[in-house]
Amino acid sequence: MKLVLIGIQGSGKSTQGNLLSKHLKIPYLSTGHIFRNIAKEKSPLGKQVKLLMSSGLLIPDKLTIEIVNSYLSRPEYKKGYILDGFPRTLQQAKKFKNNVDKVIHIEIPDKEALWRLAYRNEQRDDDTIEAIKKRIELFKTHTTPVLDYYEKKGQLATVDGTMSIDEVHQSILKSLGKQLIENRVLRWKQKNNTIVAIVGMPGSGKTEAAQYFEGKGLPIVSFSDIVNKEIEKLKKPHTLAVHHEVRQGLREKYGFEAMAKLSKKQIETKLKKNNMIVIEGMRSWEEYQYLKKEFPKARIFILAIYADKAVRYERIKKRKSRSGLYGEERDLDELLNTHMGPTIANADYLVKNNFTKEELKTKLEEVYRSIYFS
Repeated sequence: MKLVLIGIQGSGKSTQGNLLSKHLKIPYLSTGHIFRNIAKEKSPLGKQVKLLMSSGLLIPDKLTIEIVNSYLSRPEYKKGYILDGFPRTLQQAKKFKNNVDKVIHIEIPDKEALWRLAYRNEQRDDDTIEAIKKRIELFKTHTTPVLDYYEKKGQLATVDGTMSIDEVHQSILKSLGKQLIENRVLRWKQKNNTIVAIVGMPGSGKTEAAQYFEGKGLPIVSFSDIVNKEIEKLKKPHTLAVHHEVRQGLREKYGFEAMAKLSKKQIETKLKKNNMIVIEGMRSWEEYQYLKKEFPKARIFILAIYADKAVRYERIKKRKSRSGLYGEERDLDELLNTHMGPTIANADYLVKNNFTKEELKTKLEEVYRSIYFS
């Protein structure tokens, strides 16, 4: 396993790096430690590195990449490593071709970092307040794009560094799909079946959310498809009146829990093969209650996707099908007649989706991790 730890000075990277090294049985390499050793040398390189570090400046990209690659070519790093302090710039990240498995961002506020550094036992020559502030400023300027780079590649996990050392450590292990039990690292296993029910107004992004979870390998059960397929079978147009007529017809026959009831066998089948499944398009509170009654051993979470009205309407207009199916009348129909109001109001998670798909994915990743590892 090849891991990279990123965080401002004082975030606890070295502490976590050493813990991870002990439990994962792979070496920990701190580029800060490497450069501090070089800075002690009387060579021209040593003097250059010492001057840059005491000023709080970054070592040039070309030199940094050269030194790091030289260290990682050693036999002890062949089976994996935990790398702290590199890459620090976008250029370094793009030039680093070492097949990183995961990048862990240990996040803490600036004030917390300054407080920790001021009171830590081991004082370094480059630990002046001015140098520390400079490094924090450089981190935000140069390293934030690195986080974005790895996030887009799906390799980034952010953990709250203000927690206790043990809690941070457990959080990192969870992001790797592992857990620490009796000082042994084991692969994480969910004990109970989990159902994530996605709710939201038309155009909020329920389908995109379902597609995100599907990309995680989770099977999808679509309640929305039941009504759509029924309308297509009847060869009727997708209008508000037709949707209302078909939905109400199914509810007169099966009750307000109709979609859940009609999907019961499909849910049972998928839960036998998977610990976690996703329901797209749940609407009524009765459907939620039905799921709780029929699947008492499963954990059920409601995930509400929200978007401003104007944003939702614009999205629906651009659809290839059912592009005219929007407006306040439909919104009221969804909230009142389909009983969606209570499910949104009682959601366990609320994700705002007003902007890009990338931002939505980032928020959904946090929800996924929270549910999966809880």
